[in-house]
Amino acid sequence: MIRLFVGLGNPGTEYEATRHNAGFWWLAALADKLGARLVPERAYQALAARVNLPAGPVWLLEPMTYMNRSGVSVAGLARFFKIEPAQILVVHDELDLQPGEAKLKDGGSVAGHNGLKDIQAMLGTTGFWRLRLGIGHPGVKAEVVNYVLRKPSPDHREAIGKAIERSLTASDALIAGDMARAVALVHAKPPRSKPPRTPAPGVQDGAEPITPTIRPKGDST
Repeated sequence: MIRLFVGLGNPGTEYEATRHNAGFWWLAALADKLGARLVPERAYQALAARVNLPAGPVWLLEPMTYMNRSGVSVAGLARFFKIEPAQILVVHDELDLQPGEAKLKDGGSVAGHNGLKDIQAMLGTTGFWRLRLGIGHPGVKAEVVNYVLRKPSPDHREAIGKAIERSLTASDALIAGDMARAVALVHAKPPRSKPPRTPAPGVQDGAEPITPTIRPKGDST
């Protein structure tokens, strides 16, 4: 089971609405779902909450160390409570996915993400779970730093919010350790909206169709 949920971001009001804080947005939504309140934990340099569930205690963590030192918080809490890397889920922004997309993966490359790099260095392994929230790519590598530290457009923010809402449906499976079901729930495509019905020729929206009057032959009226 996942015993430690980590949302990545940067502390401070100037960063809270930026793309790089998508992990914080997800963790705040999970805290709301579980009825938990994140409070400062100086020992881990983070905001944290402990939730006691029938399956056992679960921790929620937002490192307050800035992104490139996230591993200090994650490794500190994990080691104190004897949480294995395979029981950790890190939620973060992902340039290689479009806004509205989310992917769940176990281990693998950190793909240049500074938060993941530091967590890998502090844990000594890449063997932890990641939930990747798409934010899109600016198209030019030199623009990446400015891009992630800016606010998304309203349309992109809405799409990211919907991806967070959908991926939260996997939280029960993650806590239960049913990772195959969690992956299926996160990767499920959102239902397509049905196209509007095209009215029959000569029929206006909301109007009843006109039935032609059929007269007997020879009737001149």
